[in-house]
Amino acid sequence: MSEPNRPTAKGRGSQVRPPNRFGGLSYEDDFEDLESDPEGLLEHLESLENLRTEYIPDRSRTIIAENDSPDVGFRYSLNPYRGCQHGCSYCFARPSHEYLGLDAGLDFESKILVKHDAPALFRAFLARPGWAAETIALSPNTDAYQPGEREFRLTRGCLEVAAEARQPMGLITKNALILRDLDVIGPMAAEGLVHAHVSLTTLDAGLARSMEPRTSTPAARLRAIRGLANAGVPVGVLVAPVIPGLNDHEIPGLLAAAAGAGARSAGYVLLRLPMTVGPIFWDWLRRARPDRFDRVRSQVRSARGGKDNDSTFGRRMTGSGPTADRISSVFRLFRARHGLDGGLPPPDRSRFRPPGPASGQLMLF
Repeated sequence: MSEPNRPTAKGRGSQVRPPNRFGGLSYEDDFEDLESDPEGLLEHLESLENLRTEYIPDRSRTIIAENDSPDVGFRYSLNPYRGCQHGCSYCFARPSHEYLGLDAGLDFESKILVKHDAPALFRAFLARPGWAAETIALSPNTDAYQPGEREFRLTRGCLEVAAEARQPMGLITKNALILRDLDVIGPMAAEGLVHAHVSLTTLDAGLARSMEPRTSTPAARLRAIRGLANAGVPVGVLVAPVIPGLNDHEIPGLLAAAAGAGARSAGYVLLRLPMTVGPIFWDWLRRARPDRFDRVRSQVRSARGGKDNDSTFGRRMTGSGPTADRISSVFRLFRARHGLDGGLPPPDRSRFRPPGPASGQLMLF
């Protein structure tokens, strides 16, 4: 019996399971075992093609992460989920799944850890003595508005806690689901407590569907920018990632569209391919845009010192060399042309008040 072609997992950005860099178990399909069981083989192939999303309870006892990186604009962050159903082939967060004993490929987008206690943990964090109400980013690692949020509503629960405490928040997403929470975000914005960034990678719906298969379309993201702006929320656009040879030519159009929708600022991040992200992205590109493969790989490496990635502070977000300089120059030119170079106002920290207990019962002593 010859081995059948491995079916494509529908709606997934990755089609591979790169080995976990920490070792442990790894899995490969063994069709030979099903040689004498045609029905079992068919069932197995269907399960590979229709890979289901599995939600796994995350019993973490903390919810706020702290970083001291000079390359990001926040110190504290909140992530209600680990893993992301959006399945973006380039996602820099993929290797974080390896700490859980899972793979950065299909596991990352199909095995989602859900922090069911996120709002309660956030409430407890904000109630700590001495908290200075620094802005908390939600959610810079894996998208807080990924599809599972429709069911679990943990992002909304965290925002409700923030609204009660008047805690400043910075939101980032590529999903128009954020508009569901305008009844919470809008009043927070009126008090100067929140700003938002919407990630916009391409205006090509076909490219987005392949590269970012389970997130909102480009048109829906522009509607999200418009909806946030109309509700009085300071909103910026994040062109991320810029992929040399693939979407860098779209920078002028992306910035024009974002400004037309009401964005007030813009930033970008050059494609980052740390660790296992490289093999996943190159596999996707070879399948989705084979005619662009050599060109993109050459330009990416020219902006990363001849490698797939450069994690050096000061260069990891923007790269270096002529290709990176060209992208930076074009971005700055069109950002200024469309009035997106002013930045967003900092949230107001002066209104903060520690939240009460979830029960509503105040302490007597």
